[in-house]
Amino acid sequence: MNQTFAALQLGPAKRAAARLAAGAQTGSGSCRTQSYATEAKKKNPYSHTIKLPQTEFPLRADAARREKQFRHRCTDALYEWQLKNNRGPQFILHDGPPYANGDLHIGHFMNKVLKDIINRYQVMQGKRVVYIPGFDGHGLPIEQKALETLKGRDRDSLDPMEIRKLARNFALKAVARQTESFKEYAVMGDWTHPYMTLDPSYEANQLEIFKAMVEQGYIYRQNKPVYWSPSSRTALAEAELEYNEKHVSTSVYVKMQLTDESVARIGGVGKVSALVWTTTPWTLPANRAIAVHPDLEYVLIQVAENSESGSAGYQLLVGKDRLEAVTAMLPEGSTIAKVCMLNGKQLEGLSYSSAVSGKECPILLANYVTSDSGTGLVHSAPGHGQEDYEFGLANGIEIYAPVDDNGRFTSAAGVALAGMEVLGEGTRAVVAMLRDAGVLLHVQEFTHSYPYDWRTKKPIIQRATPQWFANVGSLKASASESLRDVKIFPEFGRRRLESFVAARSEWCISRQRVWGVPIPVFYNQSSGEPLLTAESISHVIGIIRERGTDAWWVLSTDDLLAPKYRSDGNTYVKGTDTMDVWFDSGSSWKLLEQVSERSEGAYADVYLEGTDQHRGWFQSSLLTSNAVRGVAPFRVLLTHGFTLDESRRKMSKSLGNTLEPARVIHGGRDKKKEPAYGVDLLRLVVGSTDYTHDVSFGPLVFAQFSDAMRKIRGTVRFMLGNLNGFTPDMLVPFEQMPSIDRYILHELRRFKQNAQTAFDAYEFYRAMQIVSNFTNADLSAFYFDISKDCLYVGAADDLQRRSTQTALFHILVDYTTALAPVACHLAEEVWEFFGPTRRALGKTTDSVFQESWDQTRSEWNNPELAADWTALRKLRSVANRSIEAARTARHIGSSLEAELDVYVPLNTRLGQLLTKYKSELCKVCITSKVNVHEVGGAETDGFACEERIAAFDTETPVRVVSR
Repeated sequence: MNQTFAALQLGPAKRAAARLAAGAQTGSGSCRTQSYATEAKKKNPYSHTIKLPQTEFPLRADAARREKQFRHRCTDALYEWQLKNNRGPQFILHDGPPYANGDLHIGHFMNKVLKDIINRYQVMQGKRVVYIPGFDGHGLPIEQKALETLKGRDRDSLDPMEIRKLARNFALKAVARQTESFKEYAVMGDWTHPYMTLDPSYEANQLEIFKAMVEQGYIYRQNKPVYWSPSSRTALAEAELEYNEKHVSTSVYVKMQLTDESVARIGGVGKVSALVWTTTPWTLPANRAIAVHPDLEYVLIQVAENSESGSAGYQLLVGKDRLEAVTAMLPEGSTIAKVCMLNGKQLEGLSYSSAVSGKECPILLANYVTSDSGTGLVHSAPGHGQEDYEFGLANGIEIYAPVDDNGRFTSAAGVALAGMEVLGEGTRAVVAMLRDAGVLLHVQEFTHSYPYDWRTKKPIIQRATPQWFANVGSLKASASESLRDVKIFPEFGRRRLESFVAARSEWCISRQRVWGVPIPVFYNQSSGEPLLTAESISHVIGIIRERGTDAWWVLSTDDLLAPKYRSDGNTYVKGTDTMDVWFDSGSSWKLLEQVSERSEGAYADVYLEGTDQHRGWFQSSLLTSNAVRGVAPFRVLLTHGFTLDESRRKMSKSLGNTLEPARVIHGGRDKKKEPAYGVDLLRLVVGSTDYTHDVSFGPLVFAQFSDAMRKIRGTVRFMLGNLNGFTPDMLVPFEQMPSIDRYILHELRRFKQNAQTAFDAYEFYRAMQIVSNFTNADLSAFYFDISKDCLYVGAADDLQRRSTQTALFHILVDYTTALAPVACHLAEEVWEFFGPTRRALGKTTDSVFQESWDQTRSEWNNPELAADWTALRKLRSVANRSIEAARTARHIGSSLEAELDVYVPLNTRLGQLLTKYKSELCKVCITSKVNVHEVGGAETDGFACEERIAAFDTETPVRVVSR
């Protein structure tokens, strides 16, 4: 229907003339045609009797070129206009800042467009939208990218200010490029005043939050294990990890020989060893204890590896439940004999010689020990794991980690190991030392999930270093409580966020890099004690607010110290750690206090980011806001999935399947293979897909949505073409409109209300499905189809024709506003071509976004009339099948050649309805005539179709015969 108007459905009297006239016209399928009705090559004597649609609105978008004409109007100009002219309440969507470390990919596009759809819808609801785009300008990703620009220069020789200058310049250039891309995506916002985490005012606000947390006792320093990235040479937060499911580790079973005194205590003989298992052999130099469970049973066994040698063998202490597994690892031909049974409590206080260091260490009790794997005796290195650390603290054990910033053994691990990478040659060297010492029972490699640095894609370690932490344990209750008042979509996001918060006890906020916000701490040069008070921090904040964080590296310690500490008799040095970038971005809610007009407090109406932000920005924002204010910074939390290719693989540079939005928008070199689809098509993909799950993008998807976009344009084109010349005096009052037109306005109101319900629930994909259904089922396949007769051949002043045009006017207004939040350029283009007609009818706005979202009227709601027409449409469906059977048999060509006989119980509600509408049934079914008969009488010959039509709370048998 949208591509050609050659087959016109007309009344019998003008049928032949109309066909001839229509055949002489250029159809709407021609993309170069500027109007439906063009000069015929051969004059047809009936052409002047046909009123074909006339419009210059093109069927094909030529989007890459035409969209630019409307962009300023629906972005920068609109943002300023709505702030000044909308009278509704303020609506704040707070932007999660993307890293300013490179060009944008399709994930950025999806994220920003989802936010823009929300904002545009809220503008059309009359609200004053505040959307300040953000950029995360600090952190390791930017520092690394900046350093990569140096060629042939020793990066380690750069001083901190050289690195910071490189990083700042790199970030600012990335911000400029990203801004232009986001603006091309038609993302409406305050692009002239974005917030950047590298701005001095932002950095000062961040330190205000830090100071408040210091004052409330949430911030502390401790030497404890943290996730450490040797490849980045810095501590990492859990949110900065990703897990490699194919990592290969080495596991070893090691004999730790008991002291003579301990052997005697348990009744052992000769060499007796406690057997431990570990998947991190490189931590064995830091072994400081063995943990056993107080209630588990252990067995002392005698092992003879080779009975022919006459060797006395040795004795092993293992968990009873692990005996079978351990026995299977012994050399072939080995025999064992049980010596005695012991429980965990009997082992407490035994001592052994640590296999690598030779240090005498204790066996202690711990409830975390299980017999599910290993040996039931757990090697403990408190400097290399959180559980071991807590175990060490509880038992007064040294927190020891002989590993440096590069992930290499220090000399404290022994001369033989010093300088080796612990995850490489260091592990192999430890295994070799164990084998040479005769204490290696078994070794094997295995594949498992292991944490990696999400930036460098290399494995991390756990290593004890002095770091600064935020005490999350004391914030958990408040954070979880504040989420009760937050609406979270999808609902599983609530469980995910709550579980991450509940599982976290602390947050390592210090990083060993120079490009970031400094932790404003000073250390006593003699004692090493930190100086971190409200007064010392406030003084630094004042300097940074004026000069930025470069001041920390440029000014002397005395200049940075508050006056009262300059002469207190101590000598201080300034710290070198910077803050975790999640603390940077997690402090962005502070901006809300500057823009919010709400008397009940500053908060965002919506936060929207990817599902990975439950561990990242969502959580850091929640924690810092609760620490300072005791509330969540958001009222609605939305989560979208990741972007996938058409094979459902996650997009990544390593796979080579990433997608640049610019390539889709402007096309590739070969426009046939990679067409220039424009921005709106990509926006339609995003708006029509369930973003709460992972979303696929690719050529097939774009081709499908290109067809959908053409269908929408064809629908609009039909309405614009048939409203050509429509003037205010031609409007028909609602009460005078024929029932078909009043019915379609009822459907329009229902369509708009359903779409609004979907938008209100942030289910844009459902709203677009509602638009699609209304386009295809209600308009194209029904109302447009049966309206062409009166539109094309009716007199200009004919009531039916004017009524149909009146309905089309209302439909076009609300159809365009429904599309506008998603396909903003298309909506503005329609509004432009609609200009003469709508202005004449009182709609003088410059932009469609200056219109209210829903312009339907309550008087259009008529459930009784809708019930009648729903039944008539079902009859039409049965009739179409009968007509199609006749057409397939070549009994007829057009449906207008058919005459229908409808057999139905006339005493039923449906029978009464068909009798009432008998004169209009030929228009409904687009046939020359329709006869209604009582069921059971003599039937005419023809092509029959039967069905029980469900209508008016019952089912009625209907038989339709086409002849």
